[in-house]
Amino acid sequence: MDSTHSSRSSSSLRFAEKICAVVIPILAIIDAMIYAVSGCFDCERLNHKKELRYENRQIVRLSEESRFNVNEVEALYELFKKLSSSIIDDGLIHKEELRLALFRTAIGENLFLDRVFDLFDEKKNGVIEFDEFIHGLSVFHPCTPLEEKIDFAFKLYDLRQTGFIEREEVKQMVIAILLESEMELSDDLLEQIIDKTSGRHSSCAIHHF
Repeated sequence: MDSTHSSRSSSSLRFAEKICAVVIPILAIIDAMIYAVSGCFDCERLNHKKELRYENRQIVRLSEESRFNVNEVEALYELFKKLSSSIIDDGLIHKEELRLALFRTAIGENLFLDRVFDLFDEKKNGVIEFDEFIHGLSVFHPCTPLEEKIDFAFKLYDLRQTGFIEREEVKQMVIAILLESEMELSDDLLEQIIDKTSGRHSSCAIHHF
């Protein structure tokens, strides 16, 4: 019985590691973009501090709700203003604007982008507001526990929001990521990759092991 439990634990752990291996490098691209661009605003932030529409108490609140300190939240607000005015200057990030920021184009459809946008859009109103932007980015912070990153990755793959990741969901996401990274794999190799991560996995099972 111990060997069976050990085998199941090892299997679930390997699956969690595979999820992280596939997703976290992609998220690192977003992470790098966020900090690279926000770094460009450091000097500008000091000169235009009065332009912030968010009051200090709101900035402090968002800092307390995330992994960012007050200065980082202020810097990210400068980034938010730039992203939210890249196509429609309304103080909200639309999906086309997020796509433009991540993939240098505002047109086209991609499942990976859709899932990231949906996870950021907490109010489910089709746009990303500043507080949602901060909450969403918080998972990429270096101090965020790995468990929270795994949880985000799990939600990214759980397309039907059933609490389980099915084989077809993994396949759809892998194809979407490969398309954006311009990688080409044969159908046989793709199926081999999917087979190695196939099965029905729940978030609770992954975290338990």
